[in-house]
Amino acid sequence: MSAWQSKSLQNLEQKMGDIDKGSLRYHILESAKSFKTSWVELGRALYSVWKDKQYKEWGYQQFDAYTAKEVGIRKQTALKLLRSYYFLEKEEPDYLKQDYVESTDAATVPSYEAIDVLRLAKNKKDLDPSDYNNLKKNVFSKGKDAREVKKDLTALIRQREELAPEEAWAKRKESNIKRLLSLLKSMKEEMSSTKMLSPALLKEVSSLIDKLEVEIK
Repeated sequence: MSAWQSKSLQNLEQKMGDIDKGSLRYHILESAKSFKTSWVELGRALYSVWKDKQYKEWGYQQFDAYTAKEVGIRKQTALKLLRSYYFLEKEEPDYLKQDYVESTDAATVPSYEAIDVLRLAKNKKDLDPSDYNNLKKNVFSKGKDAREVKKDLTALIRQREELAPEEAWAKRKESNIKRLLSLLKSMKEEMSSTKMLSPALLKEVSSLIDKLEVEIK
């Protein structure tokens, strides 16, 4: 254990000494001590705190301030924990009910980073159910880490683009047009308010915006 980790655990233990052992607040700090094996429990508890804004009862105005100062985890990590736990609760409830409950070995518990990649894959419209199921098997059964799962996901997306190049091109076209539209609208508003363009030119910009919007409808 590194000196930083040792100091972090000491800080958690010190805070735990001043909190009721039967409380949710104590349970979160206890879960944070054994992060590798209990990230699911920590995610579950943090989700409850975030949803009900309980951190305000403990003197914190913002959730990320609570997790950083009391639990000792960064905002980005806390958000990933929330997203990963909520994803399991919503999309893979059977895992929470059976596999995780029966497992106490850290090696058999997927990391929250790997679950977060799986969550991203679930939202990819380019992937079909069989693609997602293969990724899920890699996470839950084969125990692949986030980096490996991310590589698998990237490879699947490339395969789908190769199988449907016209569809992939159409999506890139739409994405580029949307970015251009956003830029044009922003610039038009600024140029209009500062009167940096003549009314005639602004009219042409508006016409171009209308034509581009037709392209993505």
